[in-house]
Amino acid sequence: MQYDNGGDLLVAHLKSLGIDTVFGIVSVHNLPLVEAVDRELRFVPVRHEATAVNAADGYGRARGSIGCALTSTGTGAGNAAGSLIEALAAGTSVLHVTGQIESAHLGGGRGFIHETKDQLGMLTAVSAYAAAVGSARDAGRLLREASAAALSTPGGPASIEWPIDLQYAPQQDTGETVTAAPDPVPTPAALAAARELLASARRPLIWAGGGATTARDELLALLEATGAGLLTSNSGRGSVPEDHPLVIGNFATTPPCRTLLAEADVLLTIGTHFRSNETADYGLELPAAHLQIDVDRAALGRVYPAPHALHGTAAAVLPALTAAARRADADWTARVKTVREDVRATLHDNIGPQAAVCDALAAVLPRGAVVARDVTIPSSSWGNRLLPIHDPRANVFPRGGGIGQGLGMGIGAALARPEQPTVVIAGDGGLAVHLGELLTVAQERPRLTLIVFNDGGYGVLRNMQDTYGERRSGVDLFTPDFAALAAACALPYARIASQTDAAPVLRAALAFDGPTLVEVDLDALGPMKNPFTPPVTIPAA
Repeated sequence: MQYDNGGDLLVAHLKSLGIDTVFGIVSVHNLPLVEAVDRELRFVPVRHEATAVNAADGYGRARGSIGCALTSTGTGAGNAAGSLIEALAAGTSVLHVTGQIESAHLGGGRGFIHETKDQLGMLTAVSAYAAAVGSARDAGRLLREASAAALSTPGGPASIEWPIDLQYAPQQDTGETVTAAPDPVPTPAALAAARELLASARRPLIWAGGGATTARDELLALLEATGAGLLTSNSGRGSVPEDHPLVIGNFATTPPCRTLLAEADVLLTIGTHFRSNETADYGLELPAAHLQIDVDRAALGRVYPAPHALHGTAAAVLPALTAAARRADADWTARVKTVREDVRATLHDNIGPQAAVCDALAAVLPRGAVVARDVTIPSSSWGNRLLPIHDPRANVFPRGGGIGQGLGMGIGAALARPEQPTVVIAGDGGLAVHLGELLTVAQERPRLTLIVFNDGGYGVLRNMQDTYGERRSGVDLFTPDFAALAAACALPYARIASQTDAAPVLRAALAFDGPTLVEVDLDALGPMKNPFTPPVTIPAA
């Protein structure tokens, strides 16, 4: 195939992936790409390159596919790096195309505008795949290789740097396909031993991570065949809808779940990283009889011993286990259901007046609608656990733990699924990291409700300092007048200052066919019953 320039080639490739919306910032070093995308697809001009990647990430998560971000070279690519780290940590599929200076000046060290030292090395460090376009014959093949790498398991972002002279050049694409590596398959002996162990279980538990989200039907069949309890990591939420009576959810470190884990005779874990914040800094104890399924060989036994390690995809392995499974003891299944209700009731009570916000959201959100959460107290305390998730594509959260990424992810998700409302839960501190993206919301007018929990700073770290220290450092911040800020951005505004405000305010916001900024005034609403501190270890003096 012949294309007039790199922009036309990129558009053809994006159409083949089903991508209709691209996020980025225009530059002299990506102009042909942006112009072609804006002509043929939808180009969303975000206000920071980090948001371009976050929005592409959220777009891909909400659609269960891949998103695309365009950035400039040098500083622009560097600005994107933090968000590429998030996509890498989460294993989410992002195609990141960044510019590069003219081929003739590469590596010359002349201080060419936008030049940086070893940009490809930087991109390699924060991407699952990174490559440089070296000629007008390479670009099509590299775009296909990058997209295949991003979409493969365990996935992650793929970055292409493209010199500007080669973007303008006519493109010759040979169109050769990229051959995907075959999925791994457990050995017959390993699978037979796992089947025998699971068949012996009378008190089984299952722990679903992100690797379970592509095997939803298979997981549900196993869960119902066994009567086991289902714990999840944050990434595994929605693998089975969370209103299912056997889904305990993202509560593994709570006392009732620790007791279940101590008494379980078999634990099956599926595609989970056992992140530090979900295992009490790896202090959570798991049963010795541990079956672990993961498509990433390096993950097997990496955090917890896995005497029965199954290297394969969940979709392929779970049916073989289900065929051999037997029903759990009836009293065990009854205990699972009791624990499910107990941990939710306890958390609901502990969050005090914020429970009204959680309840109102749960009541008004359409089933499967995206809830994008930034790293903030409401997200970490109840948004990641108590607010029900019924579809993994609705579960959009920065899994690497960086603040300020939630709004960008929410913008991407809202534009990926315009037929449904999208909610973003953010704190005032995290929102300030990319406050300029309110202008993107004002310009693009997605159906997005931004809920800002305003406590005048970094509440999580403030609570840590109040609990473990003698003074506060860097946590109390100036906060804008959100009503005036919303007016300046031509955004509708509402305020929740009491529990009775929550339902009517959120019902009206989610019914609106456009964006709304909702401020939750935490001083007026009142404190949680128990202040939230993150599950991190503070070294003793």
